[in-house]
Amino acid sequence: MDEQDRNAIADAVRKAESLTAAEIVVVIDHAASSYRTVPVVMALSLLVPWPLLAMTATSAPRIFLTQLVCAALLLCFLLWYGRGGRFVPGFIKRRRAHDVALREFTARGLTRTRGRTGVLFYVAIQERYAEILVDTGLDGRIDQTVWDGIIESALLAARENRLRDGLIDAVQAVGVVLARHAPRMADDIDELPNKVVIL
Repeated sequence: MDEQDRNAIADAVRKAESLTAAEIVVVIDHAASSYRTVPVVMALSLLVPWPLLAMTATSAPRIFLTQLVCAALLLCFLLWYGRGGRFVPGFIKRRRAHDVALREFTARGLTRTRGRTGVLFYVAIQERYAEILVDTGLDGRIDQTVWDGIIESALLAARENRLRDGLIDAVQAVGVVLARHAPRMADDIDELPNKVVIL
């Protein structure tokens, strides 16, 4: 995502916030975690010699050489193919992305807005995950299915390589929803920067 894309999304945030008292922050994360599973697999490869020692008459040096070769092959395979968490179950990826979203919600100052109306739109590209988090001033006022629909549209656009357009449409949709549930007040000020945060 280049600077022009980020500026277009920031402009959409600015326009959406002109309709509501809420503050919207967009965070795009390339990867919520590095998923370093190599040490676990390497530890499991250390178990290779034990069945061989018990079941064969092969010499111990040959068995341990087999173990070393297995460990090296697993390491090479994981570093080549396993990058990006390919072997990590989806529920773990979603949990990690959700945890990062929660941290970003606090780190970006969304809990300190007037009326507690902060909204975070978090996207984790590697995990193909998106989430909208709202502060206590909005929580319960808007049905979760509304947020889910906005998220699904954004994820569909991302799958079609239209992440910029998907995020702009999502931010506009969030602005429309927030305008109904937290309309702009006469003395409302822009409390947080509108720029897109890239992690």
